[in-house]
Amino acid sequence: MSDRRRVRRAPTALRRSVPIRTYADWNAPDPGFMEIDLVAHCGDAMAGAFVHTLTLTDIASTWTECVPLLVREGSLVIETIDQLRSGLPFLLRGLDIDNGGEFLNEGLVRYCIGQGIELTRSRPYRKNDQAWVEQKNGSVVRRLVGYRRLEGPGAAAILARLYAASRLFVNFFQPSFKLKEKLRVGGRTIKRYDPPQTPCARLLAATSTPAAVKIRLGEILASLDPLRLLEEIRQAQHQLATVADYGPAALPATQNEDLQRFLMGLSTAWQAGEVRPTHRERKREPRAWRTRKDPFETTWSMVFNWFAENPEQTAKELFCRLQAEGPAQIPDNQLRTLQRRVRQWRMQRARQLVFGVHNAATAAGVAALTHALVRENSTIGSVISAK
Repeated sequence: MSDRRRVRRAPTALRRSVPIRTYADWNAPDPGFMEIDLVAHCGDAMAGAFVHTLTLTDIASTWTECVPLLVREGSLVIETIDQLRSGLPFLLRGLDIDNGGEFLNEGLVRYCIGQGIELTRSRPYRKNDQAWVEQKNGSVVRRLVGYRRLEGPGAAAILARLYAASRLFVNFFQPSFKLKEKLRVGGRTIKRYDPPQTPCARLLAATSTPAAVKIRLGEILASLDPLRLLEEIRQAQHQLATVADYGPAALPATQNEDLQRFLMGLSTAWQAGEVRPTHRERKREPRAWRTRKDPFETTWSMVFNWFAENPEQTAKELFCRLQAEGPAQIPDNQLRTLQRRVRQWRMQRARQLVFGVHNAATAAGVAALTHALVRENSTIGSVISAK
């Protein structure tokens, strides 16, 4: 039996501040209004830690972006959205979210107000209100990744490489139908669709797309090789299946070099966390001293080396090993201290996976694309940017 997690509902005042938008309220918007959702790669059980995919879909063009998240955390979602904005071929004008705490929080509300982004939400337990992104969750994420359980930074890194290639193939070469109208005649529902087009073709046909963006989209399309992209997708899928079935140790050593290099070079960790609605910030001068002696002062380097050797192990497993093999006896009440430090290491790895992945297939031409668009229209981000 799977372990069901308790859903934390946002405060009533916060929910009321974000208007509801149903599936029937879009009314053919211009490119830039996107639905956003999370896909859990948990396998058959929700217990423990696992990787998520953050999916964004544009309503007008069906342009889709997918990013792996090692940690389901509100501040990381905001940073990911902010990073993705520079790689979109249109201005981000609106976001439609569900009622999960990673989306419906004061941090995202403040961010959207500050950036001039219209923020709306779906009705609770009504997945049809986010039909566009739910469809891409199935046709893109689940079709490429499947339903295996994915855990740890190794799986997230492979998933990032998969999405780096698939975003180009899906947005430039994969046509899809788009609903034109839906009529109900008696007991029958008649649906009519536009001819299938790729998201790139829809943006090229949109009158609101600037001429500079259309030119660069055409250049990028001409430079891409769909067969090469498919080969990269297949290789990443094979690696994901290997990691899901046998663990990261089953991969060749050369495929783990980037992960090990990062973990061994990790020197600082970043702190993240959502601010409670009742929280009042108190300004204090930063303190440069400790009020208590650090119980792990002589063992941090040893514990980090253990973590670097096997990033999949939990903080509790590291703590038990430290009590058994460490030079000094660590009391049981210090487990929480170690858990916080391990969480910081994992959060640092999660941020690196989102913002530090580069796709070899798109390295050429990316810099030229970014500079040209910024020069011709400073309000529009680049069409394709290396993650």
